[in-house]
Amino acid sequence: MMQSISHFEEVLEVVETLTLDDQELLVDLVRQRVADKRRAEIARNIAETRAEYQAGQVQRGSVADLMSELDE
Repeated sequence: MMQSISHFEEVLEVVETLTLDDQELLVDLVRQRVADKRRAEIARNIAETRAEYQAGQVQRGSVADLMSELDE
């Protein structure tokens, strides 16, 4: 964990050497990449859920059904 923190601090120090315009561009690029990764993660979850549904591994019911099942 400590090595990870020091690496993060090194990255921040490098970023601080950039011009403000380059820092803003970097922030925009990082945000875009994070958003792309989130979308890919959501797409994977959807594909997994669809596959489970098609395989009959998904149950339907109301919230009351779920709560009843959890209480068992």
